[in-house]
Amino acid sequence: MNNDFQYKHLFGINSPADLRKLPESELKQVSDEVREYMVDTITQIGGHFGAGLGMVELSVALHYVFNTPKDKIVIDTGHQGYPHKILTGRRDELHTIRQYGGLSGFLKRTESEYDNFGAGHATTSISAALGIATARDLNNDDYKVVAVIGDGAMTGGLAYEAMNNCGVQKRNMIVILNDNNMSIAPNVWALSNYFTEVFTKPTAMKLRRNFKEVTNHMSGLGDRIRFAVGKIEDGFKAVITPGMLFESLGFKYFGPINGHNVMQLVRILKQIKDSNGPVLLHIMTQKGKGYLPAENDKQFLHAIGKIDKITGKSLSKKPEVPPPPTYQKVFGDALTEIMSKHPKVVGITAAMPDGTGLDIVQRTYPKRVFDVGIAEGHAVTFAAGLATEGIVPVCAIYSSFLQRAFDMVVHDCALQHLHVVFALDRSGLVGADGPTHHGVLDIGYLRIIQGMVVMAPKDEQELRNMLYSAVYDFKSGPVSIRYPRGNAIGIPTGAMESIPLGKMEVVRKGEDIAIIGFGTIVNPALQAAELLDEEGISVEVINARFAKPLDEELLDSLTSRFNKIITVEDGQIQGGFGSAVAEYLATKQHNTTLLLHGIPDVYVDHGTQDELYRDTKLDANGIASTIREFLTADTLTGVLHG
Repeated sequence: MNNDFQYKHLFGINSPADLRKLPESELKQVSDEVREYMVDTITQIGGHFGAGLGMVELSVALHYVFNTPKDKIVIDTGHQGYPHKILTGRRDELHTIRQYGGLSGFLKRTESEYDNFGAGHATTSISAALGIATARDLNNDDYKVVAVIGDGAMTGGLAYEAMNNCGVQKRNMIVILNDNNMSIAPNVWALSNYFTEVFTKPTAMKLRRNFKEVTNHMSGLGDRIRFAVGKIEDGFKAVITPGMLFESLGFKYFGPINGHNVMQLVRILKQIKDSNGPVLLHIMTQKGKGYLPAENDKQFLHAIGKIDKITGKSLSKKPEVPPPPTYQKVFGDALTEIMSKHPKVVGITAAMPDGTGLDIVQRTYPKRVFDVGIAEGHAVTFAAGLATEGIVPVCAIYSSFLQRAFDMVVHDCALQHLHVVFALDRSGLVGADGPTHHGVLDIGYLRIIQGMVVMAPKDEQELRNMLYSAVYDFKSGPVSIRYPRGNAIGIPTGAMESIPLGKMEVVRKGEDIAIIGFGTIVNPALQAAELLDEEGISVEVINARFAKPLDEELLDSLTSRFNKIITVEDGQIQGGFGSAVAEYLATKQHNTTLLLHGIPDVYVDHGTQDELYRDTKLDANGIASTIREFLTADTLTGVLHG
């Protein structure tokens, strides 16, 4: 990229209406400016990167051809939506993206009228766009609907369910498949580009319609002619395009075309925008397009921190003392160690080997780690199938992603008492990705499943022990372990050991009040206890370890010793760990007041993890403050707190 780059148009484009005032001949310049601005900004602050760079020309073409915001564009998994944000009035706020109080890293309906559907999880755009198109027709409105979906998202079953229904409903809408796998060579592009332009020209489309009308009047002969010609056309397309699958689902297929030729994109979009029925346009793009370090190094293709714009090297200073390993690395190392001794253990990921730590396992046992694509439901049922034959599958899936496979966890794993281990990465508040990715619901949605074991470690050694116990000891049904994003606390680790099922541990003795923490929240709870100790308040801290089953014996002991108990968790209060304790205590006679402290009944926005834990009063100071208030309150019954 050029540090002396001159912006000619971008700072005069405050909405797509401004873009549409420019002649088509200037759109390449606009695309260059959008890409340069994105590189300028994101290299300074960090954020999703490669996917947006690959979407620049398409974003420009879409807002140029379609009358947005009247026409509706739905972009799948909004991390590819940065160019869209730049063109829709948020250019000057881009430097705040994914930061506390700033722009969301994804599309968000409350952020802009141009964000027609918000999503941080993949494969939703076609379903949402079909819903919008159906609403348009029911309301007798007149506007275009476009869905953009990446080739990675097309591995998810929801996309195919939606496409099948598009073919059934036959509503006017366009799906653009943004294929950045680069599996089609340039020489094939040239042929495909030529024939796609031929197929989409108005004269060719009119000839198609006229041919069908004429042969409709020819009875059986017309059917045979149409069948023969259709076979010829289908065979022709099958040779030069991968479009037969989409045609069989009821789409008119065009492509693949070069998604970085903005003039060609505009031309094709103009030709297909008034088509009847569902249309699929297949474009080929390159992640990181136009930024050489991203094109050459796959580590830049998804997201970056602050980097040097010229070299692409990180600007983050290396700490003098190396930080503790991440929980993801601890998990990956532990699973590798287990698999070295247990040949029937396998790992499963839904398109996130690097994010979950399974890439560590993959390097040693490539044939025993399965990446099923963005298909969490399939991952779980695939694991269940493996478990029926004595394999022990460990599904490493982000907490908020496993939500998509809830029925499979219940019906295919728990109901059949199958031994499947779920490693729930990214539990709690994840930071900059915000509410679409916060893992705050898993305690509640897993705890209600019959036969499910629900665990959370307080530190890295306990994560190792829990994984060991989940594989070797707790075999009567599914087992879940939740742990957060980021670095562990830095304690020395040793050999893995079994943990007694359902047993809590007292990690600090006290006399005035008891805190029961679930998961890594135990560590700020211990810090809070130290703060309160200086004020003469003696706090007992318990590491719950299990949300299911509960340690009823220890709970009975606590209610006999303390008038006030507080549960602390970095999950949703409703239905969470504290609720489990409250449900049990409701069956007992006691004089203890219980306070449930965790995530309140709101969607927590994005920011750094430290900022979010501070705001929800789940850091040491917040927990200490909550305990002070609880001790001084004249409370007679159990309460929620957030």
